[in-house]
Amino acid sequence: MYLTTDPVELGPLLQTVQSPGHGGIACFIGAVRDHHGGRSVIRLEYSAYGPMAESECARIVGEAESQWTCRVALKHRIGRLAIGDAAVAVVAASSHRESAFDACRYVIEEVKRRVPIWKQEYFADGTVEWVGAGEAGRFAGGEPGSELVTNQGISEQ
Repeated sequence: MYLTTDPVELGPLLQTVQSPGHGGIACFIGAVRDHHGGRSVIRLEYSAYGPMAESECARIVGEAESQWTCRVALKHRIGRLAIGDAAVAVVAASSHRESAFDACRYVIEEVKRRVPIWKQEYFADGTVEWVGAGEAGRFAGGEPGSELVTNQGISEQ
């Protein structure tokens, strides 16, 4: 599973991609920052269209593994996150660093572009805003928040 409500930890992801033939390992961790658009952020909440998000993550990982002959691990957290929490992690391992870097970057960019995961930002001024998932919102058939899915199941707003 690619989605989790648990904290994202790098160690288990590294273990899944390491092998004696992999001399290059690249990691990306996306952490919750305390600002966006010049405003102070106090926390985030991620929601996902679960089955589609899992399927698209698997597709993206498969694309990277076939294009760069590498192993990739991916985990994206959903639910309520505090400033500094890891929201997403990608680890790619290959024979050489260039392939590992390329695959790692490909996976995070495609996840941001294609996977139906939405972010709700809570600002210090009391406002809350949805941040969409690029093209993924159209794939899910609606506006962010219209069908929210977590690992717990579906809830309609």
